[in-house]
Amino acid sequence: FDLPSVDFLEKIDVPLYKIASADIKSFPLLKHVALTGKPILISTGGSTMEDVEKAYSTITEYNSNISILQCTAAYPCEPEDMNLNVISTYRDKFPDKVIGMSDHQSGIGMALVAYTLGARIVEKHFTINRAWKGTDHSFSLEPQGLTKLVRDLKRAKVALGNGQKELMDKEIKPLFKMGKKLVAAHSLKKGTILS
Repeated sequence: FDLPSVDFLEKIDVPLYKIASADIKSFPLLKHVALTGKPILISTGGSTMEDVEKAYSTITEYNSNISILQCTAAYPCEPEDMNLNVISTYRDKFPDKVIGMSDHQSGIGMALVAYTLGARIVEKHFTINRAWKGTDHSFSLEPQGLTKLVRDLKRAKVALGNGQKELMDKEIKPLFKMGKKLVAAHSLKKGTILS
């Protein structure tokens, strides 16, 4: 959240930086983090496309390794406020960048929707106990929820398939069983022509 913190984190060699939505207009901080040369994730809650473009330009002047996360800065965030289609907008606007989502929604379903829209980073808050006091605990995932989210994201990756519609070997036997067949009501001699 500030320049001295970046300097401290550099001393312990963190592998990447996350810029919170509240700092998307903190241009000295963006530049300072960009100059580390490390990957940067930037949340875009509470910002306009112009804000996102300015932050992007500030960072990429010094460091091209940036990922942009759709975010709504509400804690928790209701599904109707998530505007997940912005993920598609970001993919069109920044086609060579990894796009993701910073998810403050209570549950795992919207992260899966984001994945199907092309989000390849999902940030989710985590807690040991949702009943604890604090802003984030009530909508955070507990260990079981995080395990399910990771499981379902892995499933979504393979479930999307290759996009080619074709008959699968696994479908042949069930379709034979369920399919309709033309049968004669009585025995027919070989070569009988049906009319």
